[in-house]
Amino acid sequence: MRQPTRKSSFAPMITAALALLLPLASLAQQSPRQDRWLHVRVESSRPRTETVRVNVPLELAAVVLPAINHDRLHNGKIRIGEFKANGVDVRALFDAIRTTKDGEFVTVQGDDEDVRVAKQEGYLLVQVHEKGASKKKENVEIRVPMKVAEALLSASHDELDILAAVHALSAQGDTELVSVKSDDETVRIWLDSKNLSD
Repeated sequence: MRQPTRKSSFAPMITAALALLLPLASLAQQSPRQDRWLHVRVESSRPRTETVRVNVPLELAAVVLPAINHDRLHNGKIRIGEFKANGVDVRALFDAIRTTKDGEFVTVQGDDEDVRVAKQEGYLLVQVHEKGASKKKENVEIRVPMKVAEALLSASHDELDILAAVHALSAQGDTELVSVKSDDETVRIWLDSKNLSD
């Protein structure tokens, strides 16, 4: 009597996997746009130096986010409660910034730090430069594409639409989103079409 081979026992699973993956493959072939990758790199400058690199294809994030339904995250949206900061309606503030011309909105020059908030060429810019007698100095630069912020705020009043923001990010060109440099570490978050961080 001939025993069944191991290969034949996997045939139904392989067939099912192909049935699920072939539509995705055909979609990928139809799409002429480049893949977009979100990169995060954290480098420590402490004696025991370590570097963390995370490379996430936005296409994967767009598929995975709706599948996560845990705690405050459901269907690609995260519930945050009432979206006000110190009595300021953040959505109304953003809408006012979105519809106004480019310009520098806030500039604070102090003994400890300089802060700048501006809108420039489709980006909301936040820059913080620590200075003075502080032992730990930090420079932070955040560049948020206005279309991404708009997509993020497109959900109901007590939610952020993470999935919509991912879709908006996928339409962006190569850009640096966050840069943090301090005595302890350097953090960089950027978007490009490479599947590896530099």
